[in-house]
Amino acid sequence: MKTVIRMLLVATALAVLSACSTFSDTGRDEYARSQGKDPAASADEASPSEKPEPPYDVRPLLKPAKKYFGVAADGAPAKMTAIESFAKSAGKKPNLVEFYSAWGDRYESRLVQNSWDYGALSFIAWEPFKVSLKEIAAGKEDAYLRDYASSVKELNLPVAISFAHEMNGFWYEWGTKKATAKEFVAAWKHVHDVFDEVGATQVIWVWSPNIITPMPKVKLEPYWPGDGYVDWVGVIGYYAATGPSTYATLFEPTMAQIRGFTKKPFIIAETAAQAGERKPTDIKDLFRGTAQRDDVIGFVWFNFDKETDWRIESGPLSKKTFREQSVNGAFGFDVAKP
Repeated sequence: MKTVIRMLLVATALAVLSACSTFSDTGRDEYARSQGKDPAASADEASPSEKPEPPYDVRPLLKPAKKYFGVAADGAPAKMTAIESFAKSAGKKPNLVEFYSAWGDRYESRLVQNSWDYGALSFIAWEPFKVSLKEIAAGKEDAYLRDYASSVKELNLPVAISFAHEMNGFWYEWGTKKATAKEFVAAWKHVHDVFDEVGATQVIWVWSPNIITPMPKVKLEPYWPGDGYVDWVGVIGYYAATGPSTYATLFEPTMAQIRGFTKKPFIIAETAAQAGERKPTDIKDLFRGTAQRDDVIGFVWFNFDKETDWRIESGPLSKKTFREQSVNGAFGFDVAKP
């Protein structure tokens, strides 16, 4: 489990503008021009079977007209069998596939390609285990960072990356017990800036705090790197047997606090409902709440049987309810032509 629920259950061409982040609209345009490309050309002209011209323009994916229908599933996307099984149960193909990568792992180009070939955008939760945020911010990991960013650039497919998620919690090495908000921001900005220098503009940057319920005294604004460094705000929270049990009580207090310092779009970066009688109601609540908010662009369902059975297949009524809700036309779209 990637959330506090477990506690409950136990100088390349990219130096084009000194005053503008490469990942801003202006910066992405400038980089495209430096590569001899027309920034006005639409990224949706390429089909999944065609290799898009570099650099891939991720901007159409940032605020799509419809919502992401995402999943994280055991063994995926190294193998897509779990995704295919989920799609069969859900009655709809997911268009966002999340997986987890430890700091030091190479960029999993094959996994990103697997997702894209299936018709889904990859979403990587990049976890800085066995390295401190101070070391990252100080540049001690730059060789690895540059290699990773170069691989992203070389593959030239869009990818969402969430660095050091749930930083406002205490259960990770980069969390509140071992790192400060200032150290987190410094590390985040440094990682982003190295990608900027390398020219890996194919990244959608996802800033992902845990919901504030378990640690209400930890304010989120000190952890905010700034609008120029973030594309999506990924909120992480689960419908557990105890605690908040509605969209309004589970997610919206956190969203309200975040709206005090940014208007970036939300995505529910990780969620699921604990098996039990309430699960069908929780599933309906998730779909309804996400559909009703224009500033929430989708969700990722954690479809694992881990510490408890979060899968939509945990019971026949849960599966039936999820399938009924997924029919909603607001969810799902072609990521190659958003």
